[in-house]
Amino acid sequence: MCFSANESFISGSVLTIIGVASVVKAKTPSRAAAFASIPFIFAIQQFSEGFVWLSLTNSSYHGLQQISTYIFLIFAHITWPTWLPLSILLLEKKGKRKNILFLLLGAGIVLSSYYAFSLASYPVTAEIDGYHIKYITDYPSALVTVGSIFYGVATILPTFISSVNRMRFLVIAITLSYIATSVFYHEYIVSVWCYFAALLSVIIYWILYGLQKISFNKSSLTVSVNPS
Repeated sequence: MCFSANESFISGSVLTIIGVASVVKAKTPSRAAAFASIPFIFAIQQFSEGFVWLSLTNSSYHGLQQISTYIFLIFAHITWPTWLPLSILLLEKKGKRKNILFLLLGAGIVLSSYYAFSLASYPVTAEIDGYHIKYITDYPSALVTVGSIFYGVATILPTFISSVNRMRFLVIAITLSYIATSVFYHEYIVSVWCYFAALLSVIIYWILYGLQKISFNKSSLTVSVNPS
């Protein structure tokens, strides 16, 4: 998270609880499991940044700095561009939208592969700048802008395409949080936006609740039409 180790650990704990509730709420695991697990992944990411904070502020934890930094960036740069479009694709039932989501997933996989190569090939460091953690990456500068565009395409656009009930609320929340982070916290966008996005896990639970309600209503209708 962007403010302190304690807040990172607290948010990680809250996200774990939301993750448990989301998985329980996922009525059809084969279809909704990836989407329901998003709060869990955010929780791990927040816990890892808590250790980044500790390693930068407490010499006793200095040995954890590199591994916790890499764990955070693996989730931020590699996991999300693929996981988010995949999880939304698995929920989609409409053919044309699924085709578009396949393309967005492909873009996400390309971006994740690029970031995986960059993390393995170039040094990355983290430092405290004011009340935020600044991740310094030595990725090729010519591709930084292109990577940012692909990141938005892979992580935000799928929510626009999805026909899932209530997904539009996630669209609005993610877009506003991304814009606010880009404008006010541009140098710390990796840390701050991931924190704001993590808070949106409550909306993910709400979406899953809606899916369960729709599934229950359909089941009730089937029973009433075809009584046993």
